[in-house]
Amino acid sequence: MNASLRKAASIIALTVAGLTSACSGQTEPQGQYEGSGFHQQPASPNRKVPDSAVGMKSSFAPVVRDTAPAVVNVYAKRVTRQQVDPFWQLFGGGVPQQRVEQSRGSGVIVRADGIVVTNNHVVQGGQEFMVVLNDRREFPAKVLLADERTDLAVLQLETNGEKFTTLNLDDGRDLEVGDLVLAIGNPFGVGQSVTNGIISALDRTDVGPGEGAFIQTDAAINPGNSGGALVDMDGDLIGINSFILSRSGSSAGVGFAIPSAMVRRVVDTALGGKSTLVRPWLGAKGDAVTSDIARSMNLARPEGVLVSDIYKGSPADQAGLKTGDVITDVDGQPVNDARAIAYRLSVRNPGESAQLGIIRDGKPQSLRVKVQAPAATPAKDERLIKANAPLNGAKVVNMSPAVAEEAGIDIFSAPRGVLVYGLESNRVYAARAGFRPGDIIKDINGTPITSAAQLEQILSTRPASWKISIIRQGQTMTAQFRS
Repeated sequence: MNASLRKAASIIALTVAGLTSACSGQTEPQGQYEGSGFHQQPASPNRKVPDSAVGMKSSFAPVVRDTAPAVVNVYAKRVTRQQVDPFWQLFGGGVPQQRVEQSRGSGVIVRADGIVVTNNHVVQGGQEFMVVLNDRREFPAKVLLADERTDLAVLQLETNGEKFTTLNLDDGRDLEVGDLVLAIGNPFGVGQSVTNGIISALDRTDVGPGEGAFIQTDAAINPGNSGGALVDMDGDLIGINSFILSRSGSSAGVGFAIPSAMVRRVVDTALGGKSTLVRPWLGAKGDAVTSDIARSMNLARPEGVLVSDIYKGSPADQAGLKTGDVITDVDGQPVNDARAIAYRLSVRNPGESAQLGIIRDGKPQSLRVKVQAPAATPAKDERLIKANAPLNGAKVVNMSPAVAEEAGIDIFSAPRGVLVYGLESNRVYAARAGFRPGDIIKDINGTPITSAAQLEQILSTRPASWKISIIRQGQTMTAQFRS
């Protein structure tokens, strides 16, 4: 999709109703849940999954019968206090009213003991959760893990040891563009529905609000399908439907699903007792190989990522990766931008190894890199600046790869320095001076800032004026303040 069309199209999260900004804001009656299932008569024995153009006259019913019971409706509810007209409060009236907000989406049961996967934006902000099965049974649920950046959440149904129908996770290594797929979910809250289409593209990394390499499909998916299943003709789960590109807000045949390889990683993390997802880190910076770069390097075609920098001591450094290398694949899967590399590494657990295919000096080679979490050195050393100085009220920490990853900052833009990670309030001097969370303090009065302790010590002095340089979104900015 070209840039102008991307700007014109909207990214639509597929939740129906009120807890996310992408939702319509409607309020559902408290305590009422909907669920619907498939109650068709058994199909005749001669019906089968299409396996050829002629077979398209056949039916998807066998796949639907096997997969639909594992697709559920997910309801998230929260109670908010709604303020009344301030005029009446002046006279002691106008008690704040409670308002029940509810959103609904879809989910998939991936373990027989009631482990359900859905989108993070389906449950985000929720206080109570209810899951309605294909057969209309209802179960309360709790969130084990919710990850905003992958837009995945893992829920546990609260049952008495009951077992459920599940979908098998297919990591998708054998998927091809053109494969037939089914999308199953609860669009617009009308009840469980099935649509069919094909895989339109794989490894889409330049779309979506989060991170990942998405499966694109033309199977119709609409608001309410969030968290629903994208299944192949074997009845395996190949992705979790997440968002669409559309001018109207309804399906335009451009939908995206989170691949099951990432779903498996998030589920494994949740079942391991962790509430956050640790993202592996390569420690290499690079850019997509363009036609001009390919010609200058005598490459057969534009492919891969040209390494421009290596963080000292990082997994890339330990594996022997060098600047000037071109990374062409990770574990045999082609990569053509930095997000694709990050995704291929992120589906592996820390401590495992991945194989990098590279081109060095015009010759293909391979390297083994150990998948590791970003280094947390130096230690954070969180501090609240209390000195009578321009940064008064700022909360700061030492920069490290781990801090940069957590804050979504490019560590190569500021390998050293101190990060402003918060402000005590919007009334402190740092806020009024224009400092923001995410700013990196680079130097003060010409002295490079390398630690939070050093920053605090320098701010305790009283020079006639302050000249402070920061890095904000990769750009260096300088301002002067009088004492």
